[in-house]
Amino acid sequence: MKLPHHPSTTIFSFIFILLLPSSISSQTCQRSCGKLPLKFPFGSDLGCGDPRFHQYVSCSQGNLMFTMHTGSYPVTNIDYTNKVMYISDPSMSTCSCTQPSKGFALDWDAPFSFQDDNIFALLDCSTSSSPIFQLNTLYTDKNNNSKVSLCDNEGTSICSFLYSCRAISTINLPISTCCVYTPVDLGPAFDMDLQKLQCSSYSGFYSFNERQSDPNSWKYGIALKYKFSVNNEYPSSCANCERSTGICGYYSGGAYSSFLCNCPNGINTTNDCYFGANYNYGSRLSSWQIGTWLFYCLACLLISVW
Repeated sequence: MKLPHHPSTTIFSFIFILLLPSSISSQTCQRSCGKLPLKFPFGSDLGCGDPRFHQYVSCSQGNLMFTMHTGSYPVTNIDYTNKVMYISDPSMSTCSCTQPSKGFALDWDAPFSFQDDNIFALLDCSTSSSPIFQLNTLYTDKNNNSKVSLCDNEGTSICSFLYSCRAISTINLPISTCCVYTPVDLGPAFDMDLQKLQCSSYSGFYSFNERQSDPNSWKYGIALKYKFSVNNEYPSSCANCERSTGICGYYSGGAYSSFLCNCPNGINTTNDCYFGANYNYGSRLSSWQIGTWLFYCLACLLISVW
């Protein structure tokens, strides 16, 4: 016996299937990248965290990487309380290894700046032609007769300790080729170009680790401060999202990005995971997912007609 066919049933079936949410399309943000926990403003994927930070900090194969125009650097730790991120530069010289380097720089428009505790020591610099040992005409008094060097005069002890390291002492470099670089944030360009400075390498550290005379114990790397906004206040929408076990993210629909709270079940809401506001299942569907839905809808439509 053939059941009667109602056109309205076909239409409702088609609309129902078309509007069914797809868990595949939901964008699930991760809470960690390798061993490092991820919190706002950083995210594991596109659409997670703060969109201003995604181009600079990303998770790649379980490694959190910091990328500038000078290269990509592993993130070693993040102090979310004090808003400080620590990175390492594989080309940086330390007490256990010395190697040539091109230097380090920050993109001028990146939401990062150097932590005050950073110390940069330039190594194996040309004492005859390097600009760091020449009088800098940018630093003068009102009588134009008090010029200062780009090197910290009190950094001699740091250079002495570094040059006592086995990796550096074997090269037999004179201490006079070392310079503790003084420009705040590496100068107005946020750039430490060793080729221009005519130095072969550099060392950077952010803590003496309470053992100033033992360079083997220093914490080598670079400490970077980051800011959420001009006032550097934690976004209330993100705080509400995290209190409800969500992860802060965003949806980019073009020139502007809107806030999304990614919940454990894959649902993205515009508020929090208590579903106090509108929600959707994912940021957007990919082309193959749309094609799959259309195929299912067409199949159900044909079945209902038969």
